Amino acid sequence: MPYSIRLPHDIEKRLDQLAHITGRTKSYYITEAIIEHLDEIEDIYLAEKRLEDIRAGRTKTIPIEDIMKEYDLEN
Repeated sequence: MPYSIRLPHDIEKRLDQLAHITGRTKSYYITEAIIEHLDEIEDIYLAEKRLEDIRAGRTKTIPIEDIMKEYDLEN
């Protein structure tokens, strides 16, 4: 699916140079960058949401000691 994005001039220039030097398209590198960082961005969002839920009392935490006991992970 095609997208349109605006990049800062310095990033556009770097992307142009990289594409020219390697013979790959700018779209290739934009796709690679998104793939590389999308998991990380999703993890950050989920962690922030979970923290918000904990602070608001919508989610309870479990002490690590209880988890270790339940799964027989003690020393």
